[in-house]
Amino acid sequence: MQLRDVGMLSTRMFKTNPARTWLTIAGMGVGTGAVVTLVGLGFGLQNIILEQIVLGDTLRTLGVNNPPSKAVLLTPDTVSDLRRIPEVKDVAVLASYPASVTMGGLTGNAFLQGLDPSYFRYTGAKEIVGPEGKGGLFEEGNEAKDRDSIVITKAVLKLFDIKDPKDAIGKQLTFKVFVPQEGSDESQEVELPKSYRIKGVTSEESMMAVMILLPELSANIRISSYDKAQVLVSKVDFLDAVSGEIVKRGFIVTALSKTVDQATKIFQGVQAVLAVFGGIALTVSAIGMFNTMTVTLLERTAEIGIMRTLGASSGDIKILFVSEAVIVGFLGGVMGIIFGTTIGFTLNTLMNFAATKFGGKSMALFSFPIWFLLFIAGFSAIVGFLTGVFPAQRAAALNPLDAIRYK
Repeated sequence: MQLRDVGMLSTRMFKTNPARTWLTIAGMGVGTGAVVTLVGLGFGLQNIILEQIVLGDTLRTLGVNNPPSKAVLLTPDTVSDLRRIPEVKDVAVLASYPASVTMGGLTGNAFLQGLDPSYFRYTGAKEIVGPEGKGGLFEEGNEAKDRDSIVITKAVLKLFDIKDPKDAIGKQLTFKVFVPQEGSDESQEVELPKSYRIKGVTSEESMMAVMILLPELSANIRISSYDKAQVLVSKVDFLDAVSGEIVKRGFIVTALSKTVDQATKIFQGVQAVLAVFGGIALTVSAIGMFNTMTVTLLERTAEIGIMRTLGASSGDIKILFVSEAVIVGFLGGVMGIIFGTTIGFTLNTLMNFAATKFGGKSMALFSFPIWFLLFIAGFSAIVGFLTGVFPAQRAAALNPLDAIRYK
């Protein structure tokens, strides 16, 4: 039997029984659509959680913190020691002090953090606004221009009742810093002698903090130790080795790359669970398709007998039935993809509209990677093949004379 004949006979069902054929395809589409929608939800949740992570230097960075016991501290000497560890390319530090912040007659409390410009890059910090046409974060090599500038978090906007982050750019702030005294529970109040201009606003919403260049802060305050450090490693492969060396020195180490790996594994589990629920619907649809193929076999028994007497082999009969099942399964997968993505994109649009209307941030709750959709289309064809194998074998095993006499 030629390929053209197989194609013509395999698609004849759309003319002889169009209603039943399309209902079968629709049944497969519902099951496949359930899988696409639920797994797409899993991909969307994963992207929402991980979208703040910046690839590159961020994934090659180790976060270093002082231990709770304060047995060791991040001091200039210990930071220099960290820089001497093999495969360490750079160390960016941050010192943080509680402060009283004043803007235009309004005063509030926040943390004043002195940091190296590269600290933003290593932590993956993101700006939401900066000067027109310029970056809002401190840039390496521009320390001299940024000595009178500061960067604030989005949380600080609420402190001064600023609705639009753009309105904060250029405003002047003054500070009174509370510096803890060594060997005492008391703090010394240090007023910085000049005001500082807001250069940019970061997307951080959970912490009220104002960032200033570390040299500018140390020019007014004696910094004996740092609160945090970001250690840049030459390659991701050396993260564990460098982390082990830092832990030996008594510090607490966190790696964003490990957090990403753990989060990815968790979401893979979530996607698997969602896929199981969608798979139940797909299984029901496959059973319906199997039933349809069995009924088709009974209806076409006499036709099979005639084809066999005209010279068609049992293999040709198998190919014919399997081809029909694969076509129905594949089209059911395509319909399911259309069905699932339509639901996902519709819900995304509605949620983004609501978020924008109420001042929230738009996001994609459903995500459908191309490779996943291609996999679903191929998988649906395989499901169709599996549901058609048994009816095909039964059709091929029929005795031609008995088949002709079947009514």
